Amino acid sequence: MNDGSSGGRLVVALRAELDRYSEGQKLPSSRALVTRYQVSPVTVSRAISALVAEGLVVSRPGAGVFKAAGRAIAVPGDVSWQEVALSADPPHASVDVGPRAADAAGLLATLTAPPPEVIDLNGGYLHAALQPERALAGALARAGRRPGTWARPPVEGLTELREWFARDVGGPGGSLDGSDVLITAGGQNALSAALRGLAAPGSPVLVESPTYPGMLAIARAAGLRPVPVPVDADGVRTDLLADAFEATRARLFVCQPLFHNPTGSCLAAERRTAVVEIARSAGAFVVEDDFARRLVHADCEPLPPPLAADDPDGVVVHVRSLTKAASPSLRIAGLTARGPAFERLRAINAVDTMFVPRPLQETALELVGSPAWSRHLRTLAQALQDRRTTLLSALGSSLPEVVPVNPRRGGYHLWLRLPEGTEERALSAAALRHGVAVTAGAAYFSAEVPAPHLRLSYVGTPGTAQLEEGVLRLRRAFG
Repeated sequence: MNDGSSGGRLVVALRAELDRYSEGQKLPSSRALVTRYQVSPVTVSRAISALVAEGLVVSRPGAGVFKAAGRAIAVPGDVSWQEVALSADPPHASVDVGPRAADAAGLLATLTAPPPEVIDLNGGYLHAALQPERALAGALARAGRRPGTWARPPVEGLTELREWFARDVGGPGGSLDGSDVLITAGGQNALSAALRGLAAPGSPVLVESPTYPGMLAIARAAGLRPVPVPVDADGVRTDLLADAFEATRARLFVCQPLFHNPTGSCLAAERRTAVVEIARSAGAFVVEDDFARRLVHADCEPLPPPLAADDPDGVVVHVRSLTKAASPSLRIAGLTARGPAFERLRAINAVDTMFVPRPLQETALELVGSPAWSRHLRTLAQALQDRRTTLLSALGSSLPEVVPVNPRRGGYHLWLRLPEGTEERALSAAALRHGVAVTAGAAYFSAEVPAPHLRLSYVGTPGTAQLEEGVLRLRRAFG
């Protein structure tokens, strides 16, 4: 539970209050807690459920809630043997795939919620204030009434949801069909299946530089070798992409052509065709992570279609998720591929997850099929524009030297080039001490870091006032 919410604050208060109770003593009634803490009955119910899950209280229907018996302190054993077991390769291993540990530091940094007193300019998901909570609740309720909601779904996903993703990616008259789409448990799951399915352990995979740390974590955990290809204001450098394919003989390139994370760049029109043709000539796949298409701002020009929409030959494997634009817990994505690649990804997805829970797929169908979905996207587009404008204005007043030259009208973050010599990790640590969480840029590079950067997200706060205050705190961290 987010401790910044009313429910989170109530949990903290009740934990402290439990210190005054003896084991087995009854807590005040829900009605008394509602009156004392001025919260709703739903908030009280959720707080009690959280304490039950922590083992601090016991709920007895009809009797009340009681302080649980103290738990015995576990005595740690000797786990040092695991260092050998996790590191030693068998003597017959023929392929050196490098370290098998998953380096998830960059990914975990964006998943860890800061304390409630810290302003979050780090996270990658919409704050509850931006989520379509009523639409999600309605979709979930309607999904629960659908016949067969709790039955086992097809391995590939519900037919209606696959067809919706095919139309969403390829357009109403596009060449994509529902049979080209696999439903996965979010974009990260789709990327993991794509990288492991399309590249052999030990082989190189071309990645944009900088790029999303979660993708680098996937590649390294799969035993792949990320090879960076620089990005400029127009997206990946296609001249260097061709050189990288020739030098490495890679069979896979992973990219974010639209509102790239972290730079925000969009692949220029003249480079879109070049990327696909270069990969085709190399006998390679392009994995298109289209994570930000539903994060367009209200003042943005019309978007180009995804690379996959103009690719009848299956060079492009496309990933599109509902998570970023809806809720971190709506982990639903469409993984689009054709030919033998589809069959391989289907098999890997089945091994990984067997299938995505049907109630979640039914909820997604109800959501995207309702008028509330398009209303939410319009509201979100305006809110993102307002937040981008606010953050840029605050930076212009307090830190003009780091304001981005050409901020994009899409996505949810700004990429700040810091003055030469700035120790970005020290700066991010100082910012945290001053009460604002930001992301150091080093985690976004797969090789040497060319310059210091910070990434600022503007979707993790309740409103724009916190963005302004966050920049003031960041200014103080600069010293």
